[in-house]
Amino acid sequence: MPHFERHLVARIGWLRAAVLGANDGIVSTASLIVGVAAAQASRGEILTAGIAGLVAGAMSMAAGEYVSVSSQSDTEQADLARERAELATQPEFELEELTAIYVARGLDHGLAQQVAAQLMAKDALGAHARDELGISDITSARPVQAAFTSAATFASGAALPLLVVLISPPALLSWTVSIASLFFLGLLGVVSARTGGAKSGRAAIRVMFWGALAMAITAGIGAIFGAVV
Repeated sequence: MPHFERHLVARIGWLRAAVLGANDGIVSTASLIVGVAAAQASRGEILTAGIAGLVAGAMSMAAGEYVSVSSQSDTEQADLARERAELATQPEFELEELTAIYVARGLDHGLAQQVAAQLMAKDALGAHARDELGISDITSARPVQAAFTSAATFASGAALPLLVVLISPPALLSWTVSIASLFFLGLLGVVSARTGGAKSGRAAIRVMFWGALAMAITAGIGAIFGAVV
């Protein structure tokens, strides 16, 4: 009976973008809210700033992820095009190159050459992309997926501090948003770690520490200058 395994590395493409987007959404929006609140702004002004931050941040994350991951994709495609040309003009050299890779991994030369020859007979470009360039279906760049995931998770993360603003007493708004946002960050750390198969405690502490630092600095600046930061 066939045994199928699901490896967590298959999630790395969207998980990285999702964690980055949600974390940035919570931290940046909460920091903005706390900074504006420290400047003695009204609830309406705080909500306006927060919503503007949500929209601008989501669009920025989408554009940034698309551009950066597209650059990675362009590099991958350029390497694949170069490899395709070399396979067409120097097949013997490419065979020896792949053989050397397998020898370095522990196979004797004869077996390594047989493996390289059989793999190249089936899919020469795929074999070199995977074993020479480190490009596979799992790790290959997906700009649209990264952009959409980052924008959606940023907006979701940013919405959480805004919801807290709506229900928080005005006098306690800064503290309520800060504490709730740290809780959201800790929860994000736990969920992302478990999704990726890692230990959750360290991940939660890491995101909570940097989130607290960002909010503290922004609140201090808002209180000192009495202006929206």
